[in-house]
Amino acid sequence: MPVTGQRVVRRALGRRLTRLRMASGMSRRDVVDARLGISEPTLHRIETGKVPVTGANVRALCWLYGADQSITDALADLALGTSQQEWWDASPVIPEWFKLYVGLEASASRMFGYDGEIVPGELQTVEYARAVFGAEQPVDTQLAERHINLRMQRQKTLFTRTPPVRLVTVLGEGAVTRPVGGDQVMKDQIEHLRRLSGEDAIDIRVLPFSVGAHAAMAGAFRILEFDDPDDPDVVYLESHVGALYLEEQVEVDEYRRIFTLISRDSVPVGDFRPT
Repeated sequence: MPVTGQRVVRRALGRRLTRLRMASGMSRRDVVDARLGISEPTLHRIETGKVPVTGANVRALCWLYGADQSITDALADLALGTSQQEWWDASPVIPEWFKLYVGLEASASRMFGYDGEIVPGELQTVEYARAVFGAEQPVDTQLAERHINLRMQRQKTLFTRTPPVRLVTVLGEGAVTRPVGGDQVMKDQIEHLRRLSGEDAIDIRVLPFSVGAHAAMAGAFRILEFDDPDDPDVVYLESHVGALYLEEQVEVDEYRRIFTLISRDSVPVGDFRPT
């Protein structure tokens, strides 16, 4: 079964509590005025999945919103998971802004992504990853090795799930022709991509330079989809120092449209030959 981690559980619980509050016709100020001992900033953090939540607070909110006993018990049980750590939650190596993504990745049912310049972390070999981190010229080489080990742990978590995650990745031609780490490292990386793409749930494709201008030229992105309706689909955009998570339906739909366009112009990695 997919694992989640505390940040993903907080996200789901926050959405459920928000829906209950809105269905009751109450504002956040109304909740504060009810004197449950929950301030407006704290309620905001609970509803946006930023903090752990106690079962007592969940039961108090459910009582205020008029939720029935079965819903109250279910959400109180869910609150226990808001403090439960998975391996990435406790890791001092993983940046705080990235921990939510790791949790989402570990629980997503389907993932669609585009990378124009680099093979994404979930598909990298150890030597390719080492070359990528080496290019950043880290001051602490031991820390870089810990990052690589954590990247391999992410892959294990992702690819040993039952049922398997559906993964479709489109790579720009530059991602599979730039000799990262040298010719042998790149050869092994491409063979690794071809082996992975042979799995039923994995489709790795290449967008050739010959296509010319394409819909994803603005940059890399991930679309993560979830079967649970309380877990909205997410578009993930990453920079060197942070990340952006887009959840609005119009935003997600636009990235789906872009992904559809580049998928049409791409070819399976097993069929790709450099131009």
